[in-house]
Amino acid sequence: MKHGHAAEPSPRAPNAAAEDRLATLVHSQSPEVLLEVAANPALTEELALALLARRDLPRGLVEILVKNGSVMKNRPVINAVVRHPRTPRFVALPMLRHLYVFELMQIALLPGTPADLKMAAEENIMLRLEQVSPGERMTLARRASTRVAAALLLDPETRVIVAALDNPYLTEAWIVKTLLNEKAPQAFVDGVCRHSKWPLRREVQMALLRNDKTPLARVLYFAQMLPTHVLKDTLRHSRLSASVKMYLFKELEVRASKHRPPPASAEPSGGDTP
Repeated sequence: MKHGHAAEPSPRAPNAAAEDRLATLVHSQSPEVLLEVAANPALTEELALALLARRDLPRGLVEILVKNGSVMKNRPVINAVVRHPRTPRFVALPMLRHLYVFELMQIALLPGTPADLKMAAEENIMLRLEQVSPGERMTLARRASTRVAAALLLDPETRVIVAALDNPYLTEAWIVKTLLNEKAPQAFVDGVCRHSKWPLRREVQMALLRNDKTPLARVLYFAQMLPTHVLKDTLRHSRLSASVKMYLFKELEVRASKHRPPPASAEPSGGDTP
């Protein structure tokens, strides 16, 4: 008769028991228990995310969790730590360097993200733009937050600029600021001129008149749209060429002539009419 070997216990059994216990403890109301859970080397990615889904975490728990190497190698956990409102800035800010561009974009767009964390996320994105592919920059141009979209208005690819002009978070102030930037590319100026929304704004029209890359036909068109006093002020600060300015000064002269009173009629010479 052949005797079989005794079945060896599964090496996963102890881990499974520990995980089952932790799965219960992550819902505990005891701060001491939760702190122990955060430090437990048996903590899994799933349980760490369940822990970070809570907004009532005790003080100091996140600092303990980030030292738990068994879970901090997982990107979803890193993201959840950065996003958690109880994460101290000295923990969250350095971790941004380890996130992908689109993870940073989500953090910058997340409602309630503290201003300094949002700004740091945006700066991390902008520092990496030269290493990002054109296709990824297109996605950023369409969906990223205001400052990132504004940075992409200076992109070397025309299609990226056009996408950024349609970004829902982009504001008139950034359009004007970029138009006044001497490094603004021709593709951006042309894109603004052709856009369905931006050329209708007076501040944008004034900025276009100050930019020497604005096509002459558009210069003359926008000049006709502006009140005389605004046009005069704009010309004082314009980078337009002398020849283009001459056209605009002629436009001002035409307006002035229309408002001059007609010359007084000559008085008849003295003496009675026979």
